[in-house]
Amino acid sequence: MSLRPSRSCLALSLVVVLALGATACSFAVKSATQPLMRNLAASVMKQRDLELVRLGAPAYLMFMDGLIEGRPDDPDTLLMAAKLYSAYAGAFAEADSEQALLLTDRARDYAFRALSLRNETFSELHREPAAQFGPVPETMEPGDEEYLLTVINAWAAYIMARPGSWDDIADLPKIQALAERLLELDETYYYGSPHMIMGVIKTLLPEAAGGKPDEARAHFERALEISDGKFLQAQVMFASRYCRMVYDRELHDQLLDQVMKAEIDQVEELTLANVLAKKRAEALLADADTYF
Repeated sequence: MSLRPSRSCLALSLVVVLALGATACSFAVKSATQPLMRNLAASVMKQRDLELVRLGAPAYLMFMDGLIEGRPDDPDTLLMAAKLYSAYAGAFAEADSEQALLLTDRARDYAFRALSLRNETFSELHREPAAQFGPVPETMEPGDEEYLLTVINAWAAYIMARPGSWDDIADLPKIQALAERLLELDETYYYGSPHMIMGVIKTLLPEAAGGKPDEARAHFERALEISDGKFLQAQVMFASRYCRMVYDRELHDQLLDQVMKAEIDQVEELTLANVLAKKRAEALLADADTYF
């Protein structure tokens, strides 16, 4: 008999939460559900089985929506929901699909609402033009890193799902400003993610149009150093963004070969991310002869 988590287990968890909601005050419900939400999210991140996640995560997404419906001003619930919607969109939604549009819209909305509840300046200015957004990053303080990373990821995913929208592309300077602030607060946060984000930002434009591949390479190398090569998304981004930008086939294949040979569960909470990294690395290697 399989010992893997099943959808029936998730359903049982929902029944428990609903029962709590029917018999307890809102404080008790919040105290009970917040650990459950984080534990469920942590469990998803530790999964090796993509099909299990693909089938089970939608029920969790609906669960989160229901919690937010009842507590629309709880930043922790909004934060967890934004993370899961972003992760599911990145892992399973086809690019430019209606599903990608819907998932990234929900992820960005939840992320914005979470940070807006925590930071009044962001709440007032995040929808304003980049020129007016300037004061926002400096209001972010130590302890805001999780919120910042979630907003950056959700916002970037939203833009990537809408490649033809110039209005959305105009928001990129705001994302960069937040990423630079995250880098200042803690360059090591979540296995060097601030450096990985900056590496991607520096390669969004061709070098002739303002892209900075040398700076991107330095950021990617620092991300690899911080994670000790165990966060395989760093190698994949290094190869797909920098190496393809400068047509460095040797480094491209070297980085992706490292990913294919690496153990996916060197760090338990990176297991799912590393499974997805291997999948992406395999596709990039298969396409390399055509690209280069």
